[in-house]
Amino acid sequence: MRSYRLLIAAAAAFALAAPAARAAQTSYPEKPIRLVIGSAPGSGPDIISRVLSERLWRSWNQRVVVDSRPGVAGIISAELVHHAAPDGYTWMMLTSQLLVASAVYPKIKFDLTRDFASISLLGTVPFILVINPQVPAKSIGELVELAKKTPGALRYGSSGAGATEHLCGFLFTRLTGTEMLHVPYKGIAQALSDTIAREIHLSFAVLPAALPMIQSGRLRALGVTSPKRAGLLPDVPAIGEVVPGYSMLGWYSLVAPTGTPNDILGKIASEVIKAVKEPEFGEQLKGLGIDLVGSSRAELDTFRREQTKQITEIVKASGVDLK
Repeated sequence: MRSYRLLIAAAAAFALAAPAARAAQTSYPEKPIRLVIGSAPGSGPDIISRVLSERLWRSWNQRVVVDSRPGVAGIISAELVHHAAPDGYTWMMLTSQLLVASAVYPKIKFDLTRDFASISLLGTVPFILVINPQVPAKSIGELVELAKKTPGALRYGSSGAGATEHLCGFLFTRLTGTEMLHVPYKGIAQALSDTIAREIHLSFAVLPAALPMIQSGRLRALGVTSPKRAGLLPDVPAIGEVVPGYSMLGWYSLVAPTGTPNDILGKIASEVIKAVKEPEFGEQLKGLGIDLVGSSRAELDTFRREQTKQITEIVKASGVDLK
């Protein structure tokens, strides 16, 4: 009898709590939201986040405050969000850079798959293979031929061992059967500068970083790493057109701590998708070379699984060890 009364009391409490929970979710958001990014102010993720913030302000009349926490390829930002309350008021910009870092660094305190719930894939951006104009290779085919004639003589730069640009180069040599010397830098700007100065022969860089140097003729663009050509450089082929199976992407997505109510995640995703697909949103980000997506939560789940599998395999094959 006592157990029966307890059951009735619990059911009554649930019945009272459920409408309150639904009301709280319906009125969401009731206060400012924090969007944590693992990049410095002025970076691609920062620019995208601020454009999105302004658009959501118009819809919700609540601020999305962009909180920049750069360091260790985004790991610092992920640790911060991992410990945040799963109430819908803390989001994170999950990027390809952070996914690579989580595969490279063995002692991180979170699991990107388990600890972060998908909201939406905002967009993708290619990396680009650029070469000093004095290097005698004017196409991907000619570069492969030159690399095969001079094994180990060509030097390529990246923003660091284990960085996405490094993996772009490793995948290129692996699929083409060539050998080139990787030269890691502390940032892609120095790698590009040294490519211009002929300290190294070529670099892989995210498209917006290299674009001004390509347009000025200081660097020659040979190919983009995405499966299709980039809108900003339609005459530059995708590397995969010459090297079957080659594909590497930079990308930007939104996630929240696991445990955030699905109703709230759905509401966020719906508004974010609507914002990303507006022509004005794309126009504001035109110079970043982003291929905007605005995916559903389920589509981002699938994309994350595919990217995790690809990056984990490449990192393992590359032998990168940053213990």
